[in-house]
Amino acid sequence: MLSLDDVDALLTTTAIRTPAVRLARDGMVLPEASYTRGGSLAGKPLTGLVDARKLLDLVDGGASVVLQGLQRYWPPLTRLVSELEAELGHPCQANAYLTPPGSQGFAVHSDSHDVFVFQTHGTKRWEVHTDDGVQDVLLEPGLVMYLPTGTPHAARAQDTASLHVTLGINQLTWRDLVRRAVTPLLDAVDPTHLPAAYAGDQAALGAGLADRLTALADAVRGLDTDALAREQAEGFLASRPMSLAGGLRDRFALPAVTGETVLHRRAGRPFRLVDAGQSTVRVLLGDRHLDVPARIRPALERVADRSELRPADLHDLLDPDSALVLCRRLVREGALTVQG
Repeated sequence: MLSLDDVDALLTTTAIRTPAVRLARDGMVLPEASYTRGGSLAGKPLTGLVDARKLLDLVDGGASVVLQGLQRYWPPLTRLVSELEAELGHPCQANAYLTPPGSQGFAVHSDSHDVFVFQTHGTKRWEVHTDDGVQDVLLEPGLVMYLPTGTPHAARAQDTASLHVTLGINQLTWRDLVRRAVTPLLDAVDPTHLPAAYAGDQAALGAGLADRLTALADAVRGLDTDALAREQAEGFLASRPMSLAGGLRDRFALPAVTGETVLHRRAGRPFRLVDAGQSTVRVLLGDRHLDVPARIRPALERVADRSELRPADLHDLLDPDSALVLCRRLVREGALTVQG
């Protein structure tokens, strides 16, 4: 997923910038000015560029390097996080922590989300606080540790530099969903002032409150929970950033796609069918959707069921020209890729 050489290249040979990188030492986050510089590109000023020499000197002095939001720019983690989000239905993120030998970046702390820790280089000793006391855990490459939300922990590199990746699962909760459903109903409650002299007539105030709560309860009972659930699921899928790795190559390959060309479903990209009317089916593709005639739903279901297929595999459902048009459209939309 991420090796020490990968991190070395990101920090010393690319134009990586803050906030993708931050440094910490002895529990304190270091100021960005201590490891960044300015620059320019095509005459436009750039700020927050990592100064490799300054950063290396700070690492020599015991500072830990944090690479943030790796799912946005490191392809192996982009794919992993995309697939994980599609499977779980919860937003995910990937960070990496490079710690020099014998050093500790952060003091004991807890995270507001679930965390999976993957050790990829060196070893790191973790102090994990549980209901049964403090547990001592030594992570080495190939081992994974799960930390539930709110678990206090700290970690220190051992005799060599340590590199680990954390996958954070930012859980969506029932409270979030209920709040989304009920907030519009609360906004519709009578916004007029409480009556004058209500402090002396609490019975009348209670009756007015009861009337409004009864109306609110009736409105809650009338909510279309199926529609709200569908809106939640579709909204989540539509909000996820989608990678189009290889998309340029696929576009150039489109004219050569034939009935026998092998196509692959793009990993980590949703491909779900929902009814959008009596004559239309909607194909959810993450950050976009397609509305297509309902008559081709069987062909789309076959695409959804397979990790790879040829346009010719749809000839029992569509005529050859229509199968080719559909598959080329799905390649253009990023749902399918052309086998290289």
